[in-house]
Amino acid sequence: MIHTIPLGLTYDDVLLVPQKSRITSRSMVSTRTRLSRHIDLAIPFVSSNVDTVTEAAMAIAMAKLGGIGIIHRFMSIERQVEEITQVKRSEGFVMGKPFTVRPEQTANDITPLLKRHHVSSAIVVDGKSRILGLVTERDMWFLPDGSVKVKTLMTPADKLTTAKVGITLREARDIFRRFKIEKLPLTNDDGTLGGLITSRTVLNEDIYPLATKDEKGRLRVGAAVGVVGDFRERARALVKAGVDVLVVDIAHVHSTHGLAAIKRLRTICQSIDLIAGNIATREAAADLVRLDCDAVKVGIGPGGICITRIVAGVGVPQFTAIRECAPVAHKGNVPLIADGGTNYPGDMAKALAAGASSVMITGWLAGTEESPGRIILRKGQKYKVHRGAASFTAVASRKLSAVSGQVRKELAEAEVEKELDEYVAEGVESFVPYKGPAKDVVFQLVGAVRSGMSYCNAMTIDEFWKRAQFIQMTQAGLRESTQHNIEEM
Repeated sequence: MIHTIPLGLTYDDVLLVPQKSRITSRSMVSTRTRLSRHIDLAIPFVSSNVDTVTEAAMAIAMAKLGGIGIIHRFMSIERQVEEITQVKRSEGFVMGKPFTVRPEQTANDITPLLKRHHVSSAIVVDGKSRILGLVTERDMWFLPDGSVKVKTLMTPADKLTTAKVGITLREARDIFRRFKIEKLPLTNDDGTLGGLITSRTVLNEDIYPLATKDEKGRLRVGAAVGVVGDFRERARALVKAGVDVLVVDIAHVHSTHGLAAIKRLRTICQSIDLIAGNIATREAAADLVRLDCDAVKVGIGPGGICITRIVAGVGVPQFTAIRECAPVAHKGNVPLIADGGTNYPGDMAKALAAGASSVMITGWLAGTEESPGRIILRKGQKYKVHRGAASFTAVASRKLSAVSGQVRKELAEAEVEKELDEYVAEGVESFVPYKGPAKDVVFQLVGAVRSGMSYCNAMTIDEFWKRAQFIQMTQAGLRESTQHNIEEM
């Protein structure tokens, strides 16, 4: 039987058609959107759960800018929990559970604890959680003997400025201004420790007004989990640690084991949102909506470090995949995340106009200051390593970790997911130039989206979906769209 083969399009195959626009400035455009059913974002960008892109530093940077980061899963449960905790403790008008120490502990005891928890000070409490004092890193500088006890180093409680739980942001700002302090411990009515406010968090309220925060004022963060092995144990630990959203992370979630795992995770994630991916067809989107997923992630093989389509011969061009899945997701009131395939800033606008609520970015953030890994000096230039989760070096490093005693059940999962030998790589590794702070990249991408929306007379992303018109173009059209007939400086 002969079947008509449909045409699949990438971002390079289409352009947005400009329209008569009432928008006179890009500042009129709102990029507010939804990551998932219950989480809003000020900007439509998500840093991907790739191990050379998102750990705590990147998640913090993205959330401050109004997006969100998804911590990758290729680490122990304990370390992933620690990454989540670091993000949740990094920000927040009131820190509900500040780091505490006992007066009998020594400088040698608490110095490594401060580093592990990424804090510069600790509140000293007694056995009943009453405040005894405050000790900082500066109190331990130049000590000739690390056995000195905290009680002799700390600033005692009677010399601290404190406030009651329930203080407002305006009141806290006034206290910091008048007393010129950096830490403001909060007390409950019974005198016990009730929280902590730092001058940095108050300043950040003004510096990052678009920050993605939870109901307690803490930065939001997501984490990836798999579908076999310890995925349920991992999910429970992450939920307990305060993660805001879980992302089911496998290459092809529209599979028997993928759908079964979503059902199990849905029972664990009753209090937080659950995102599932990746998919590329409307049938897959419909199944995920029926399973009560809070967002769907679309993209099989479009990423710059992914070679699934070349190795396995499987995939759907990304623009078509979004156009296929978006109507199903929208009907179920489920946001769609476009994952991969964006080679130019304008592709972000095309992805959103095609029906995505947000765009997951990978290569754009690889090589930034906040991406994991050290800066490498190569031929006089700065680089960082960037690789796909299914690349040879990524799989090999996880295998070596397993041999060294750290459990890595993701290896077994890779076999189940792909039904291929683990050494058949579906990703590549590369050097990417060092790019500086992630915010510089994100600002450029937000500007590109605003421009695209303004050309299409869309003030919101919802309007973008309704007003966007596309035109298909040839390769000659793509050539005409990029710089040509010039010698670049």
